[in-house]
Amino acid sequence: MFSRYASFSDASRGRDVAEEESDIRTIYQRDRDRILHCKSFRRLKHKTQVFLAPYGDHYRTRLTHTLEVSQIARTIAKAIRVNEELTEAIALAHDIGHTPFGHVGERALTKISGKSFSHNEHGVRVVEKLENDGKGLNLTWEVRDGIRNHKTSCSPATIEGDIVRVSDKIAYISHDIDDGIRAGVLTEEGLPSDLTAILGHSTRDRINKMIHDAVEYSQDSPRIKMSDECWNALIDLRKYMFDELYTNMKVKIEEKKAEEILYILYDYYMERPELLTGEFGQMLEAGENKSDVVCDYIAGMTDNYAIEVFEDIYIPRAWSIR
Repeated sequence: MFSRYASFSDASRGRDVAEEESDIRTIYQRDRDRILHCKSFRRLKHKTQVFLAPYGDHYRTRLTHTLEVSQIARTIAKAIRVNEELTEAIALAHDIGHTPFGHVGERALTKISGKSFSHNEHGVRVVEKLENDGKGLNLTWEVRDGIRNHKTSCSPATIEGDIVRVSDKIAYISHDIDDGIRAGVLTEEGLPSDLTAILGHSTRDRINKMIHDAVEYSQDSPRIKMSDECWNALIDLRKYMFDELYTNMKVKIEEKKAEEILYILYDYYMERPELLTGEFGQMLEAGENKSDVVCDYIAGMTDNYAIEVFEDIYIPRAWSIR
């Protein structure tokens, strides 16, 4: 039995293009499945979370981050009796608009194009326009709202979107600490003791603590809440992570190279728009702004593919008889 604040499937604002409903799946289940099967979702496995092109199999990528957000969000949604299917759909798509090289890519495309590029807004463009050979996924309004508003400063229209917004922070703060420790940049003992005394002394304990806190304080509430103690500790730990990990020069040493790759690729395709085929070529033919389409194309690249294209264009190959 759902909470009175849950988003009921039969009360959705619907899709931009009306469709006949499924006989065995709710409207949000269908959204989740479309996201799970789309190309942009699969490409998340080769997009940076924190560590750029890490050597090792156990560092998080955008895909594993997304799955961890989904697990946390579904746990909270189920516990407070709201729509787990809508929550999962939003969680699986919340980072689908990310560029190669993580937030470095966002900054690079913003600088080179002269137009603000934000992964949450671009995520909506991906599911509305770029996926499915330019036809989009025709997702429900609620899922698109959750994608657009999952950032800290935003306010989703549904409680399920709010769950994803908070779960995103719980996930990345927790697993980025784990990756930072694995990389030798952080240590568990070096984390602020006043914060670990509140949140716990391991990744598992911190996630467990924050989920339980959110569930306890969000019962019969239209928004997700945490206790002041827990929320303030989370925010302070986030500030610590920015100081010690996200802006650490050992971690960010390769970022300038990644930025330069994207600058070069942008200029290359701006000069040769005829190389943009498929849905991107169709958008150019339809009169869309060339810079926007080039940014769309580059944003869809994985880290690996961006490097591969750069090398193919600019790195000479050894001569051989073919």
